[in-house]
Amino acid sequence: MSTRRDELLTVPQVLEELGGVSERTFYRWREIGKAPEAIRLPNNELRVWRSELMRWLGTLREAA
Repeated sequence: MSTRRDELLTVPQVLEELGGVSERTFYRWREIGKAPEAIRLPNNELRVWRSELMRWLGTLREAA
């Protein structure tokens, strides 16, 4: 069994994981509350836990 340590992803990494979604689309999703939850670091950058991204993607599968 492989256990992968949870990690914080940058916005570009999240966009890549989503298959090339544009940054504009991602931020629009955030504005309307349809993006995975993110944390804001002290330097004002956003990060998304990989586990949160996977959880969020799972909710989309159920809704489809």
